[in-house]
Amino acid sequence: MSNASRLLVVDDDQDLRDTLTEQLGFYSEFQVTTAETAGQAIEAVKGDRIDLAIMDVGLPDMDGREAVKVMRQNGFRSPIIMLTAQGSDSDTVMGLEAGANDYVVKPFKFAVLLARIRAQLRQYEASEDAVFQIGPYIFRPGSKLLTTEKGSKLKLTEKETAILRYLYRAGQAVVGRDTLLTEVWGYNSNVTTHTLETHIYRLRQKIEADPSNASILVTEPGGYKLIP
Repeated sequence: MSNASRLLVVDDDQDLRDTLTEQLGFYSEFQVTTAETAGQAIEAVKGDRIDLAIMDVGLPDMDGREAVKVMRQNGFRSPIIMLTAQGSDSDTVMGLEAGANDYVVKPFKFAVLLARIRAQLRQYEASEDAVFQIGPYIFRPGSKLLTTEKGSKLKLTEKETAILRYLYRAGQAVVGRDTLLTEVWGYNSNVTTHTLETHIYRLRQKIEADPSNASILVTEPGGYKLIP
């Protein structure tokens, strides 16, 4: 999927990097890139959208926790999971205080790391800091904004934001009109599909190059889907 979560795996152990890349690669919900030093990681999160970073503590050029501090100071807001061979409480506290969101002690089971990754991504998507790519736009639900590559900003209403967020999370699956009505408006007998269609029409006027021939927010039999 083009809206796969972008993960950055940072570890100087090539075998571990290769193993995690291979295992995470089995899941279409992820795209994985890697780095072997703190410096590479700091540059990677500056240059591209990274939705979650997995950082080893023991990196060759800098303590991973210090690297996390730098990444946070540079404005990186996505979740960070630290990997460490040390499982002491003080080690965990140091990592969390540096700006990490979670800690996983080596050796670990892949299923445990996978569950932690998914949990952190769910929390992040619901946060004010979440950022998504939709077509040529950067979507910031917390700010109700779409930003173009040139920096122009499109303000969204609360309902428009909720529609885009729900369709984005659906992955490119078709979402039925009744489902969208329930998710966005809740149970309200006064709200009809006409209300939804009006909002979809207004959204297309904002985001589509040719609203009469939509290529981002597409009508399908039974509902709508987002092609991010």
